[in-house]
Amino acid sequence: MNFCSQCGHQVRFAIPEGDDRPRYLCDACGAIHYQNPRIVAGTLPISGSRVLLCKRAISPRKGYWTLPAGYMENGETTGEAALRETWEEACARVDIFDLYTMINLPHINQVYMIFRAELRGGFDIGPESLEVALFEEQEIPWDELAFPTIERTLWHYYADRHAGHFPLHISDIGKADRERYFGSA
Repeated sequence: MNFCSQCGHQVRFAIPEGDDRPRYLCDACGAIHYQNPRIVAGTLPISGSRVLLCKRAISPRKGYWTLPAGYMENGETTGEAALRETWEEACARVDIFDLYTMINLPHINQVYMIFRAELRGGFDIGPESLEVALFEEQEIPWDELAFPTIERTLWHYYADRHAGHFPLHISDIGKADRERYFGSA
């Protein structure tokens, strides 16, 4: 950030009085610009023994498979965001069961919140997808998954499905994990 979004003056990066970490500060109007993690909300849509995946039509990771998920908007709950993203990416309606995975990615300021859900009917290609399909466990394109968060969520799901129990999974993916997945680019 170079300029204040309140008044347009140049900002500086410093620790505000009474705070414990640096923020962008505007000396002209006094604004403190807080930057917080972004929430990615989505679903793990299930139909019988199959999982619904979407092939991304947008960057990053265009052409790779993902669960329907995206950034939460202001004014919506995480569940509402997950339902909206599922509709936008897969033209699918689902019934949400529960929060299933919460994965922190502090190195890129994101938190993934994926809800386990039941597909309520059909699906189609949304504007952010090239293809949408249901996959049995043995058909999952593991080498073509877009993000480590999706891979981890699917690993949990198949292990839990075999065990017959679906607890909440909370974990972190750090920079080293990401580099193993994508390289150090």
